[in-house]
Amino acid sequence: MDKVERLISIIMILLKKELVSATEFSQLFHVSKRTILRDMETLSLSNIPIYAVTGVKGGYGIMEEYKVDKRLLSSSDIQHILTALGGLEQLLLTEEVEQTIKKIEAMVSPLPQKRSIQLSFYEWEGRSEMLATLQICQQAIVQKRLIAFDYTDKDGAATTRRIEPYELHFSESSWYLKGFCLHRQDYRTFKLSRIDAMRIEARTFHPRDDEPEQGDEARHTTQLVTIKARISSAIKDQIIERYGRRNIEDDGSRLIATMVVPQHEGGFQFLAGFGAHLQIVAPQAYVDDFRNYLHQMVTSYA
Repeated sequence: MDKVERLISIIMILLKKELVSATEFSQLFHVSKRTILRDMETLSLSNIPIYAVTGVKGGYGIMEEYKVDKRLLSSSDIQHILTALGGLEQLLLTEEVEQTIKKIEAMVSPLPQKRSIQLSFYEWEGRSEMLATLQICQQAIVQKRLIAFDYTDKDGAATTRRIEPYELHFSESSWYLKGFCLHRQDYRTFKLSRIDAMRIEARTFHPRDDEPEQGDEARHTTQLVTIKARISSAIKDQIIERYGRRNIEDDGSRLIATMVVPQHEGGFQFLAGFGAHLQIVAPQAYVDDFRNYLHQMVTSYA
């Protein structure tokens, strides 16, 4: 965080709180108390009415006349922001996200002790291992530097890639990196769990003007098919969460779900996860392909 951003953050915090000690500010911004003192002097020289209170419970404040009566963001607005950030914090736990949450919490006081919405994610060990790769990607995107890595695609083919990184994307339970591949001379999306030995290069790049809109590439590269399946009531809730209630027909004797799935092995893996609670009934070509997939799976255990 540079000095200007820190000064703005100090003003925002003081507009919402009565007194904040130099220790609190130094811990929040990871700087020395002497730096905070210089920041306060800078703000005073800029005609921001900062005052200091000495003593054990002292600290820095801003003149009441300088504060606005109405907040731009209500306590409810802040709670919604914190809820969204809380989800990001669990998916991508970084010091920057933690500090942002603390700064926003400082803007509105007091906050309710218990939030109305809580988010939880599986504590998979692989997620913590993925953090190092995510941090490398973020650094390269911000600094506009090329990255190189070894990549193994879904068919097991291994290649070495050099790309201009543009965007990180989280979908379902996986992280993806979108960028311009210098080897393929086209935009590509890479699954981070298939990446090994990622490294940032010294060479920088200028963002291209022809970067596709977010999501366009994924729609063009993933072929989808609409199927109908007979499902049991045991998995009805899972189908509703993914496809909605309107895609389930209930004639009193059975449930028929209309589902859009990838027309490749990934779709088969997803459907097989429902076990005997799901039976595909149409189209027949997909039924045959899925039966062959299950047969190969059973054969591997023969």
